[in-house]
Amino acid sequence: MGARLKVREIPSRWSHGDRTWIDPTDYAMDLRRDRRGDQFFELRVPTHLRESLEVFVLQTQPRLRHLLLLVRKHESKGQVDRFLCGHDEREWFVAAVPGGASSVRQAMAALQPAEVRQALAQSPVSSRKRFARKNRAFRRQGEWFFVPEPSLVWDEELILHNEPLRRGGGKPHRVEELVRNGGETVYVCKRFPNGFTPPEYSALLLNDPTASRWGWQIMRRNAGVYARGEVRHSDHATITLAFWHRVMMNTETQSRTMAHVAFLD
Repeated sequence: MGARLKVREIPSRWSHGDRTWIDPTDYAMDLRRDRRGDQFFELRVPTHLRESLEVFVLQTQPRLRHLLLLVRKHESKGQVDRFLCGHDEREWFVAAVPGGASSVRQAMAALQPAEVRQALAQSPVSSRKRFARKNRAFRRQGEWFFVPEPSLVWDEELILHNEPLRRGGGKPHRVEELVRNGGETVYVCKRFPNGFTPPEYSALLLNDPTASRWGWQIMRRNAGVYARGEVRHSDHATITLAFWHRVMMNTETQSRTMAHVAFLD
């Protein structure tokens, strides 16, 4: 599909900085940049897994610049992980795929959340446009899907401006107008981008009072999210939503394979 792959063996080593023995326990798929700034895929394999890890390309779609990669670990009772690797607009990406996809199209379908598949079933979308970034059922920017809700109206005091859409520690997508409805309150900082619930936050401060200086923000997790206006991200073309759209992330987080993806945005 026109991309470079580097396989790098990671031995155990002694870290002099914190005086600890570093013993990598599992492999990782990553996206890196060389000295010229060009991207390449990197598969990092701990030395002890060198003989027990099998890697297969299940299918390649050269026109899409996508392929489906399978990684099997024999020492973990045949554990099988799947990754969709490809190019989206301006950048290469690697996405953990839930389920048992055996083709690129099946992997792309598995990454669509249930609400998106339902919108596709209710809209006259051809099979050719089912995975496009724009069709009658949704708009997509990277890992985020936007399903139209043209009849929805929100009170002005609920509307937030220039708000981030963020998954973990990745670069945020910026939304011109956004509403969060429901969900749970969490405390978020750079060290813990997925957030702590109020009881977890209180327990952390009790154990380490200095944690109060880590630059926490109060946010909502797993809320219903709705967007309108421009959605911007440096790796993607800006999209404009003329009316409110329901916002959903792809299904990567539902996959056990997610633990092996080091770079996501």
